[in-house]
This record gives sequence, C-alpha cells and structure tokens, in this order.
Amino acid sequence: MATLIDGSAVAARIRQNLRARVDALAAQNRPVRLDAILVSSADETAAHVYAQNQARTCKSLGIDYALHELPAVASQREIVQLIRRLNTDPNVHALMVHMPLPPGVDIYTVRAAIDPAKDVEGVSPANIGAIVYEHTSLAPCTALAVMRLIDETPLAGDAIKGKRVVIVGASDIVGKPIAAMLMGREATVMSCNKFTDDLPALAREAEIVVAAAGVAHLVTADWVKPGAVVVDVGIHRVPVTGDPTGVKLRTVGDVDADSVSTVAGWLSPVPGGVGPVTVAMLLANVVAAAATAAAAPDE
Repeated sequence: MATLIDGSAVAARIRQNLRARVDALAAQNRPVRLDAILVSSADETAAHVYAQNQARTCKSLGIDYALHELPAVASQREIVQLIRRLNTDPNVHALMVHMPLPPGVDIYTVRAAIDPAKDVEGVSPANIGAIVYEHTSLAPCTALAVMRLIDETPLAGDAIKGKRVVIVGASDIVGKPIAAMLMGREATVMSCNKFTDDLPALAREAEIVVAAAGVAHLVTADWVKPGAVVVDVGIHRVPVTGDPTGVKLRTVGDVDADSVSTVAGWLSPVPGGVGPVTVAMLLANVVAAAATAAAAPDE
C-alpha cells in the first residue's frame, strides 16, 4: 500500500514557521497584512465563507486581513482601478483577487494589473514567467504545494534529477508552472492532458505522476508504475456511492485513490493533500512579500 503524503501535517509545520517569521517582523514594527479583493457573485454564501475562513487563518498567524468588496456588477475597469490603487498603497504588501470574476471580465487583464511584488498568488504574467528563470519566491501556490509534497518523498531535492515525470493537465497557473519548476530541478518532464494519445502507457513509465486535469478519478491503478509518487491536485464533489437520494456528497480527486494506493509508493490524498499545503503556501507568499517590503529602504 502507498504511503500517504500528509498535507495537513506539512501545512501545520509551514504555519508554525510562518508564525515565528510574522512575530519577528512585528517586533520590527513591520506588520504583515493580506489585502484581498472579492467581487460578489450569485453564490454569496460560498464567497463570503471562504473569505471569512481566510481571515480566520490569517488571524491565527498574526497576519492582518483586509477584504475589499465590489458589487457583482463591477466592471473590469473598476476592478483594475482598485488593484492599481492598492498597488500604490505603501501599507499594502500582499494582494490577491478572489475567483471567480463576473462574466465578461478578462482574468488575464486583472492578473496582469497586480504589482508582481505584491502578487501573493503568483498569477501575474511576470511571476509566471519568472519561474522559467528559476525565480519562484512568489510562484503559484498550488505549484509550490506540489513541489513541497514531492519533497516529502524519497524523490526530494536532488533525488529528482533525471526522473521521469508525467503531468496530466497544462493550465496556466498549475500544470505549466509545475512543469517548469520540475525542469528547473532537472527532471525529465512530459506535460500531457486528458486528450494525449496513450496517456496511461506514458504515465506508467513515470516515477512521478501529477494529476491536475480536472477530471474525477481519471488516474487509475493501470496508469501507475509500481512504487511511483502520485500527487493529486484535483478536487471534486461527487455523490456518495449507495446513497439513494443522490444528495450526499464526498470529496475526491483526479486519482482513483482506492486502486492507485495498491500500486503507488507515495500518494497525496484528497482531501488532506495538496489543498491545505496550497493555503499554507499562499500565506508563505504573504510573509515573503511583507519581508521583502520590510527589507526595502524607507522612502
């Protein structure tokens, strides 16, 4: 059976380290703060619950949290104007925009408007591009989480050199950045998607499989080389098997964990794998941005 990579435990260690760093900055009269923009949507409850949970997590680490809300009818121009105002605010060191955005708003334009030095989700074109140059201080949080979980396995650090990796999914802020980071560590990377010809056979040749296609239970045991590391980025809510009402839901990933766990050497579970580490890496980016601002000479 595969050894489960305990993302919750990894996240707890990261948060403990961050608390010490936040306290050290506070002692220098350099408070750490996260500013977040939320454009209201039809799903008011989910959007605000997420923001409230984020505020609570920040508070537990001594990080201030400022939420800037815009109405659902906010235009792209209004969103970008708010971002630019926060970009120039010397008290704002860490900035993010909650998704989704209203229909008609171009995500690329919004992300490109964020000051790269304050872009703690690592989604601005400048920060995405910096990964190619192996500069990952403010890289996408999910990509950082995947790398952190791989470092919990025997393929940590230099051990990954030359190893074959198959990444299923090539999104701009997950699959592509992960591929670039792994290539930076001199792994042999194949970036695939759910339409790649003979994908199961390709995956079976890899020492690491990263599943980020957005398809529930796509990766099954016959995709996995015995002893391989499998990192599951997917998250889906599906009906509970055997529930006649079809109302009860459970959370699953892109990996069929029941079958894959009998073949893989290491497996990140869903929930409790990439998810909590992604949140921790966002907070790590917040602290990193604040520390960089604190180190800059006062004007």
